[in-house]
Amino acid sequence: MAMNYFTQRPLSGAQSTLSINLLNLSYLFQLKQNSFHFPFIQFYKTSITIWLFVFGLCFSLNSFSQKNIDEAIEKYNEHSVEYISTQQLVQLQKNNKNYSLVDTRLVEEYQVSHLKDAFHVGYKNFDIERVKKQFKKDETLIVYCSIGVRSEQIGEQLQNAGFTNVYNLYGGLFDWFNQGQPIYDSNNVKTNRIHPYDSFWGKFITKGQKVYE
Repeated sequence: MAMNYFTQRPLSGAQSTLSINLLNLSYLFQLKQNSFHFPFIQFYKTSITIWLFVFGLCFSLNSFSQKNIDEAIEKYNEHSVEYISTQQLVQLQKNNKNYSLVDTRLVEEYQVSHLKDAFHVGYKNFDIERVKKQFKKDETLIVYCSIGVRSEQIGEQLQNAGFTNVYNLYGGLFDWFNQGQPIYDSNNVKTNRIHPYDSFWGKFITKGQKVYE
């Protein structure tokens, strides 16, 4: 089954359609190269097929593109981990409530900027045993990533390991930063630099300096 690299979940129907269209185009050119009879008819059929392919490609791209963070979360998340909003987290900070922030992004993303005092656990190399040594299972843990997709998956693993108070920051670091909340670099200094993961996900960042490192 085809997989989406970013979410590690099966591709949607539209994405699968795109993959099939690409295979069909490759097959089409093979047919054209191997065809020697009735060149005019073959050219006519080939032209129609190419136009159908282009139409299908445009439709497929449009069907799995998201215009905002809310649409992306609705598409990719299972809502298996309870959300906490940016404003709710700000309120927790003002009230000096006890909680720990858990960054589930790649280390290169974390080094560009992160939430203050966030503990980095990563995504690909996530180690639940390391987390168990760092936190008690009844502690309040707030996981986050770019928009909340990867962090939901890490949150699920935390819940399965027995952590009872796990929350996923809705909209992740992007929404937090878009709302004017502070982020910090590797020296714990406030910054306006933010890692967009890639150009596709970076479109959800509305301010600051996007840094691809």
